Amino acid sequence: MMEPYKIVFKGGSGEIVEKKSRFIANVFSVETEEEALEIIEQIKKQYWDARHNCYAYVIGADGRKQRCSDDGEPQGTAGRPMLDVLLGEDIKNILVIVTRYFGGTLLGTGGLVRAYSMAVKEGINGSEIVTKCPGTKLKITTDYNGIGKLQYIAAGMDIPILDTLYEDKVHMYVLASPENKDSLIAKVNEATSATAVIEDNGEVWYSVLEDKSIHVY
Repeated sequence: MMEPYKIVFKGGSGEIVEKKSRFIANVFSVETEEEALEIIEQIKKQYWDARHNCYAYVIGADGRKQRCSDDGEPQGTAGRPMLDVLLGEDIKNILVIVTRYFGGTLLGTGGLVRAYSMAVKEGINGSEIVTKCPGTKLKITTDYNGIGKLQYIAAGMDIPILDTLYEDKVHMYVLASPENKDSLIAKVNEATSATAVIEDNGEVWYSVLEDKSIHVY
C-alpha cells in the first residue's frame, strides 16, 4: 500500500499586489494532465484581458507528472518558482494558475520570482489541503456490553469511527491504518475475549477534514 500524500480537497484562491501589479492565484484539484490543460484554457478565457496566466502542476501519487509555464514572463521567473512551491509543500494532484495584471512597473527577475511564489502560497492558504491516507475498513460486530470497550479502544488509538449500527448486535465500522491495524485487532480480541467478529471490508483511502469529519474516497 502506498504512503500518505497531500492533495487539494477544496480549491481556493489568493491574491497579492506588488508595485501595482495584481497576482491572482487559483488552485485546483486535478487527476490528469488533460484535465489540467482544460482548466488552464478556461482560466485564460476568464482572464482574457490579463497579460500573463502562468501555471504549474504536479499530478500522480508519485508526483512524476510535472509541468510549468512562464506564459510570456522572462524564462524561469514564474512557472518554475511556482512549481518549486508545490514541490516544497509536497502536494500532489494540484494545479495552480497565477494571473498577472501588469501595474506599469517592472519588477525585475528577483521581484517576479518572489511575487509568483508568494501568490502560489496565498492560493494554497486559501484552499483546503488534506492528507490522503491509506487504510483498511473494518466491520467489528459485538454485543451491547462490548460497544463501550470498542469506543474506548478507538479513542485511545485515534481510530476514526465511520458508522455504528445498533441491531440485535452492534456493528461498528472503523478505519485502521497499516501501522495500527494489527494492534487494533489484538486489542479488540483481548477486550472482548475474542467474542467480537472482525471483518476486513477492504482497503480504502481517506482524509480527515478541517472540521474533523472523515472523507472516504
